[in-house]
Amino acid sequence: MRISFDRAGLDVDLIHAFLSGAYWSVGIPRHIVERAIANSLCVAAFEPDEEGVDEQVGFARVVTDHATFAYLADVFVLPAHRGKGLARSMIEALHAHPDLQGLRRWVLFTKDMQPVYAKLGWTPYPHPPERLMVREDAKVYTR
Repeated sequence: MRISFDRAGLDVDLIHAFLSGAYWSVGIPRHIVERAIANSLCVAAFEPDEEGVDEQVGFARVVTDHATFAYLADVFVLPAHRGKGLARSMIEALHAHPDLQGLRRWVLFTKDMQPVYAKLGWTPYPHPPERLMVREDAKVYTR
């Protein structure tokens, strides 16, 4: 396994294919994925294929001001590569990244991966739900 922050080495076709079918980004257009990558700190996980050539098998990105706040988004590992600690390795690499030190708050949204994040020090939002607000357009990719 190899973890990399090199944006030039990302397989954008793979990332777009996965995200366009993920529950949180169904139908996302490729140009939006490209723009999100360009404006985020990205990390990817690679494993050697049968010929020993590294292929991308995981991805995550952080949207941040590099001073106070980070939003962890689009974390995935391809199904055939799950259960090997790849998501954990990517998130730990992000936590340790020099540009993300000293941040006051990290946030993420997840439907079902709370146990993975809890093992990495993430906790449920500690304040009453009334403090958290969102402005969401769930149909933005289907118009």
